Amino acid sequence: MRVRVAVVGAGFAGLGTALRLQAQGEDSFVVLERASSVGGTWRDNTYPGIACDVPAHLYCFSFLPNPAFSSRFAPGREIRDYLQRAAEPVREHLRLGTDVESAVWSESGWHLTTSRGPVVADVLVLAAGRLTAPRLPDVPGRFDGPAFHSSAWDHSVDLDGARVAVVGTGASAVQLLPEVAERARSVVVLQRSAPYVLPRGDVAYGARERARFAEHPEELAALRAQLFAEAERLYDARVGDPVARAEARSRALGHLAAEVEDTHLRARLTPDHEFGCKRVLFSDDYYRAVSLPHVTVTGPLTGFGPDAVLTEHRSHEVDAVILATGFHTTRQPYAGIVRGREGHTLEQHWKDGMQAYASSTVRGFPNMFILDGPNASLSHNSAVVMIETQIDYVLGALRHIPAGTALEVSASAEDGYAQEMAARSVGKAWTSGCSNWYLDPRTGRQSLLWPGRATEFRERFGTFDPEPYERRTS
Repeated sequence: MRVRVAVVGAGFAGLGTALRLQAQGEDSFVVLERASSVGGTWRDNTYPGIACDVPAHLYCFSFLPNPAFSSRFAPGREIRDYLQRAAEPVREHLRLGTDVESAVWSESGWHLTTSRGPVVADVLVLAAGRLTAPRLPDVPGRFDGPAFHSSAWDHSVDLDGARVAVVGTGASAVQLLPEVAERARSVVVLQRSAPYVLPRGDVAYGARERARFAEHPEELAALRAQLFAEAERLYDARVGDPVARAEARSRALGHLAAEVEDTHLRARLTPDHEFGCKRVLFSDDYYRAVSLPHVTVTGPLTGFGPDAVLTEHRSHEVDAVILATGFHTTRQPYAGIVRGREGHTLEQHWKDGMQAYASSTVRGFPNMFILDGPNASLSHNSAVVMIETQIDYVLGALRHIPAGTALEVSASAEDGYAQEMAARSVGKAWTSGCSNWYLDPRTGRQSLLWPGRATEFRERFGTFDPEPYERRTS
């Protein structure tokens, strides 16, 4: 199969690219997805309590609003269903159940080996996301009972009346713990570092309100603009302003004090790092759940026994283990199978950490674009906003890549951008000394977050500028 554009991944980034390509009249493209359905993160994660922690009407495509969201923070199933509906117009371009085994550049384009045959493309768009490779604890021992990562929830395991261990206290754990605690006989929470938790303050949208959104799309557009502006203002509290950050920290600690009466437990749940250094979480019921008499919060996991989880001072007998331990965010799973112009893999190019000019293009890998990759995430606003900006960038670049043309960013542009990202990350909360998923564990480089507001990213990269690129014809 020969196509103009090959897109890898059918989550928000891949589907958004496909829909925009189609809207621009491009018909020669394919979306390669290893799973049997679309949805990415929202397809894979089905744990109890899963929901978006960004307002739903900001966490959807701007060109495809969804008036049917039931609440301000939509449950995961509603986002999954939204993406499945969104995929319908490009269904004929989807190749589900297709695993990309290698992608190699030659002068004739990108040659992809897949589980369902070869694909040759002029342009390669990597839209595989950053929450696809679960991080599993590297500790001694083996647990003989059911144990699974939160992103691969085993619904066959009956937790009713069971003794359950939840490893981790990040975003997934905060959402699933209250649900698990309702069913389990006992729960032990193995915490490496206490998170900051702010009240969620969810609001339901009634049938009348949803109908009004459907009948008056201008109201929905105005709501999205309002939510975007509110999120942008969060930048100061998370990143930019020490006073605003201190005020946000005070709100989080006030929430902890109001919800947890036990002083010893409250001390254990008090973060020991700067506000914003790790992902800030939202929940109205997490602290209530950990305060239940059958829930115990202890130290980090140090090992497994056949029927127990081990901490530094104790063994806890359990029937099931839930690993809410996050993902390998700074090591993209596709990096080892993508080979560029000189035969090097993307993983080799990134041996000192991920980097890409405009968070999208890499020297030595012509006609290749990465979505939701290096320095393209946010700690204060919606990932979909960034993804849409990157899609605009790709669509603009396509106009500079006629058939037989190779477009490649210069080394100086890529390196200069990486230096800018490093310099702008200095002094930010993320680099204040805590362990987080923004920093590459190999080098300590902050390689995940865009160190500014989403507005700035959109202004700089919402339109493609060919100046930092070299163009060759075959």
